[in-house]
Amino acid sequence: MNDILWTPSPSRIEQSMMYDFMKDLPAKNYQDLHAWSVNNPAEFWSKVLNYFDVIREGSDTPAFKDLGFDDYSWFGQVRLNFAENLLRHAETDHADKVALNALHEINENRRISYRSLKKTTQQLAAFLKDMNFKEGDVLGAWMPNIPETIISMLACTSFGGVFTSTSCDFGIEGVVDRFGQSKPRVLVAATSYSYNGKRIDLTDKIKEIAARLDCVEKIILVDIFNEGNDESDIEKTVSWTSIANKEVNAPLEFKRVAFAAPLYIMYSSGTTGKPKCIVHSVGGTLLQHLKELGLHSDLSANKNIMFFTTCGWMMWNWLVSSLALGSEVTLYEGSPGYPTLEDFVDLVAKQKVHIFGTSPKFLKALEDRKISAKSEFSTLETVLSTGAPLMPEQFDFVYKFFKPDLHLASISGGTDIIGCFMLGNPLMPVRRGEIQAAGLGMNIVSYSADEKVLGPNQEGELVCLTSFPSRPIGFLEDADNSKIKEAYFNQFKGVWHHGDFIHVTETGGVVVHGRSDATLNPGGVRIGTAEIYRQTESLDWLEDSLCVGRQDNGDVEVVLFVKPKVDEELTNSRVDQIKALIKKETTPRHVPAHIFQVTDIPYTRSGKKMELAITRILADKPLTNIEAIANPECLDQYKNFF
Repeated sequence: MNDILWTPSPSRIEQSMMYDFMKDLPAKNYQDLHAWSVNNPAEFWSKVLNYFDVIREGSDTPAFKDLGFDDYSWFGQVRLNFAENLLRHAETDHADKVALNALHEINENRRISYRSLKKTTQQLAAFLKDMNFKEGDVLGAWMPNIPETIISMLACTSFGGVFTSTSCDFGIEGVVDRFGQSKPRVLVAATSYSYNGKRIDLTDKIKEIAARLDCVEKIILVDIFNEGNDESDIEKTVSWTSIANKEVNAPLEFKRVAFAAPLYIMYSSGTTGKPKCIVHSVGGTLLQHLKELGLHSDLSANKNIMFFTTCGWMMWNWLVSSLALGSEVTLYEGSPGYPTLEDFVDLVAKQKVHIFGTSPKFLKALEDRKISAKSEFSTLETVLSTGAPLMPEQFDFVYKFFKPDLHLASISGGTDIIGCFMLGNPLMPVRRGEIQAAGLGMNIVSYSADEKVLGPNQEGELVCLTSFPSRPIGFLEDADNSKIKEAYFNQFKGVWHHGDFIHVTETGGVVVHGRSDATLNPGGVRIGTAEIYRQTESLDWLEDSLCVGRQDNGDVEVVLFVKPKVDEELTNSRVDQIKALIKKETTPRHVPAHIFQVTDIPYTRSGKKMELAITRILADKPLTNIEAIANPECLDQYKNFF
């Protein structure tokens, strides 16, 4: 059987940005180009900086001090501003072009031009200026995926500020766990949102969050449905409307900061406690996103990109960077199943989307429900899929459901690098079940346990051998770098260890076999087991629990094992109790798909839960560290659940 499902036409190749980028380089094909990019990192990343005409000041050289992972040392002489680069098209002949095409499941859709986007950003920036908001200050957003969230980010970063966000389905504990560490001076929060046609009021939660976050000086309330509930008795609040209606004459200023200055605070899975706060740089984020969006996804100013995401997932940050290319960015807020999945998919055709981003889980839902498209996808060029490995059968489905002439790009990376290690490539064929290629500048390999580079089709750990600009600056509250070293650098000396099992094919494609650590990844959203344990430990009838992720139909489902106290048992009502508690205090994505009763929970001899051991059992893989388990006799029962 021929595993090539799609081959780009010669004209499509020659019209691609990747082709244009490589035309004056010593490269005849993508393999040559990738080899050049990882062997000449200074030249490669400098070319990206100049090819996309990044607005900046200062010398581009040296591009780095060394190639080690010990310190962040990229473009030490460069100063730039993130918002300035994203809003650059508001001052060109693209000013009246649509920047944000905001769709909502029940609310009125909005189209906002680059000129209008900059004006509203200017109004919010004037408010922040009155607060003496400055470089390095943090603004947090507990928001849906709507224009106000993006405007908040742009206004914050225009000062050289730091932006952080969570989505509205995070419960109080989830918000406080994150913002309690990142300490925003300003919180932007929606008073309500909707999902599946149901309105969810957040005012009481905002009140409690305000009481628990002493760092917050002002809360800007966003009334999505114009219900008049953005005027509140909560202390320190101001309405978005009052800010947006105020006339501002002062121009929007952009504070240029160091290339390595902090831009975003993202959150790790928190497998051993509260989520860790990952800090990403202004320059590294911008360069990585321009490379991935422009070169690998072939996005340009005349195209429309839509990615279904919340602002609690890094794909929101990735999508928003499309503004730097002058593209139309289509946002969607709400449930993709409301009113039906057919209606949501029809938006891709109706909105004339060129690049559509989704997940294996969504594609599986389409396939299982035997849905047929209502419209032809005349403008659609590329489908991106991430969040979990895309199964070979799902490749077939995409070409059957959408159309045969389509670039299907499975992409993989993560919050850790706010980008991708492996992704699509407009110069190469799409092969069934494979990610097309390693990203430019990303020197990735499959690694053995004894630190040897493995050959084609040999499964091992995903590592990156050399540094790259979007590696995080560091973690918050990690002065000695012990947390970041433990997360990425302690397992293998001198390289980045990502926590995925992969193999590289003979043609340079990559197949991902799943996580090699205890991180859960349902729908592409990183979830830490500790966030779930914090809820189960509050149940007085429960002695212990263990939570793992299980691969299922191209996604990861959360599985919870519980050990009740003596004379207690897991009943149907208690299953409902656990699910309701987890949903209330965290997010719907944290809710286990399965909850089972067990007699014991496996622990290491040093007292750590053996999540990876159970993950491997459920995946029918051999255990590699049985001697470390204090109570191995309990393991057999876990083999019987699936």
